Amino acid sequence: MMSWLVAVLVLLVGGLGPALWLGCRGGPVARLVGLELGSSITVLILLLLAQIAGQSQFLIVPLTLVLLSFAGTLVFTRLLASRS
Repeated sequence: MMSWLVAVLVLLVGGLGPALWLGCRGGPVARLVGLELGSSITVLILLLLAQIAGQSQFLIVPLTLVLLSFAGTLVFTRLLASRS
């Protein structure tokens, strides 16, 4: 169980840090990449936490986040395309 917690910590530090940096800095495309990276890292963290807890009903949240993240990316990309 400790190895799962270490994996979550590594993803938090090594994954969300660059995602936040990309989301705060750079142009619109870099922010979109940061948004996508952040959402995929968050899904992985939530999946690992569900594995640690041993509760399969906790898998609903990351799977819903995947769908909402995909839809949000499509909307954000459409808004970026209208500005060009």
